[in-house]
Amino acid sequence: VVCLVAYHIFFMLFVWSYWKTIFTLPMNPSKEFHLSYSDKESLEREPRGESQQEVLRRAAKDLPIYTRTMSGAIRYCDRCHLVKPDRCHHCSVCDKCILKMDHHCPWVNNCVGFSNYKFFLLFLAYSLLYCLFIAATDLQYFIKFWTNGLPDTQAKFHIMFLFFAAAMFSVSLSSLFGYHCWLVSKNKSTLEVFRAPIFRHRTDKNGFSLGFSKNLRQVFGDEKKYWLLPVFSSLGDGCSFPTCLVNQDPEQAFTPGALNSTSKNENHLFPAKPLRDSQSHLLTDTPSWSETSGKAEKGKVGMSNPALTMENET
Repeated sequence: VVCLVAYHIFFMLFVWSYWKTIFTLPMNPSKEFHLSYSDKESLEREPRGESQQEVLRRAAKDLPIYTRTMSGAIRYCDRCHLVKPDRCHHCSVCDKCILKMDHHCPWVNNCVGFSNYKFFLLFLAYSLLYCLFIAATDLQYFIKFWTNGLPDTQAKFHIMFLFFAAAMFSVSLSSLFGYHCWLVSKNKSTLEVFRAPIFRHRTDKNGFSLGFSKNLRQVFGDEKKYWLLPVFSSLGDGCSFPTCLVNQDPEQAFTPGALNSTSKNENHLFPAKPLRDSQSHLLTDTPSWSETSGKAEKGKVGMSNPALTMENET
């Protein structure tokens, strides 16, 4: 009875999370990231180069965007005609931009991104538990099969096949699940592992990492009672993400990393700074640091949303 109850619990959670992973539509950038009709016309009229970038900079000046292309340009999708939000990528299979895209999974025939990444993780977890449970309960009969302790019928070959299938799937799923657990702990996506995000000051592979606890909560949410259930509880809107980078006060000294990657015309630098020393509009509950009265007002302008300040590019 205990085995039957445990089996059906694992099976129901496995099917539920698999269903949610397949049929949850990937989230696309909101309409504010799409170019207006006038901006599209201006972009088509302008020759490629700095003139087009000027149009994109105007369109993105009020958008919460931190990242850039390898050349330092605004990330723009010419197929969807939109300014790409941070961590957003265009899927060639779905032919649309996906928020916080991780990868396109053929096993679920869907893009894994912001809207269903939690479901995908739970699908891996429950499918692994399901296979381990089957392999564990079948082990004693598998041993009897090799010691000739089972009746000589065709059913004993089913036991052998079931054990090998469950064991092999357990090995492959454990490696994949372990890899994605590591991604969650570092607040990375599969695409960001192969190509680190490029911020306005430099390339930073850990730019979105907020510490293990906050990284975990960004995917699973603040309500722990929903962590193990395939219900959406991730934090944020998928278009903007808190980073460990904040605006530097213009009166502060330049850092060597910022000097090497900042042009003469830039007004704001973005040195690496732990989130515990900054303010995040998504994950930080209370302000954890303060400046003196003279610098506090300047800090508030930059920290309220550092991505709203566009820098001049040469």
